Amino acid sequence: MDFTELKNTVITTVTAVGIQVIGAILIWVVGRMLIGFAINLIGRSLEKQKVDTTINGYAKSTLEVLLNIILVISILGYFGIQTTSFAGLIAAAAFAIGVAWGGLLANFAAGVFLVMLRPFKDGDFVNAGGVTGTVVEVGLFCTTINTPDNIRSFVGNNKIFSDTIQNFTANPHRRVDLTAQLAFETDPLKAFEVLQAGLKNIANVLPSPAPEVTILAINDRGPQLAVRPYCHNNNYWQVYFDTNLMIRQEFEKAGFPPPEGMLFPGR
Repeated sequence: MDFTELKNTVITTVTAVGIQVIGAILIWVVGRMLIGFAINLIGRSLEKQKVDTTINGYAKSTLEVLLNIILVISILGYFGIQTTSFAGLIAAAAFAIGVAWGGLLANFAAGVFLVMLRPFKDGDFVNAGGVTGTVVEVGLFCTTINTPDNIRSFVGNNKIFSDTIQNFTANPHRRVDLTAQLAFETDPLKAFEVLQAGLKNIANVLPSPAPEVTILAINDRGPQLAVRPYCHNNNYWQVYFDTNLMIRQEFEKAGFPPPEGMLFPGR
């Protein structure tokens, strides 16, 4: 084979490979565009049918992964790789990965159950997997939660599903549990009246169920009162802080003596 023939062979081979590479890139770009279009179309369709946002997001994530796998297999087939053999290779690899990464598959299975059983949905305020916050998304392998101090946390679905789940949004109202310490000299009945009147002036405290004020315990300082207003979950922290402030201000206005070991400013 002379140099000219070798040169022509190299040029022909490089050209053929280049055309295949360009074709593969075009298939990838067009495929990704079609996948994005399909995902958006299905998302809009589910939204029109008023499907829960949690199920909507999970379905789109699952479909996107499957379509991307099909796209990769199609590109490999375009290069002449036997897709049937590749499918067997994927199955074998999946089995090996499943054995090595059993926890990952457990998270996937738990995610399916979370979507099916729906102990919470996107936007709910929960305590799940040891994290308290607002659910952003239930993903394929983990659930995204924004904590009250605005930290985005990712919790494995299996950890959530195998642990206790508290959904604070599920019920129409929530009780705020606070305490107020009295001195032995203070009349508890007078304190009840002061606190009940003060609770009526706090915004977003529900009239029904009625706020509860009673003696919780008696310690070495005096009676300890339980102060328990009810409110909507969205107003929990506002009612919590406002009630604490009200207890402090109303006790000072009423002239209640501070419990032993506790001093009010100016006294």
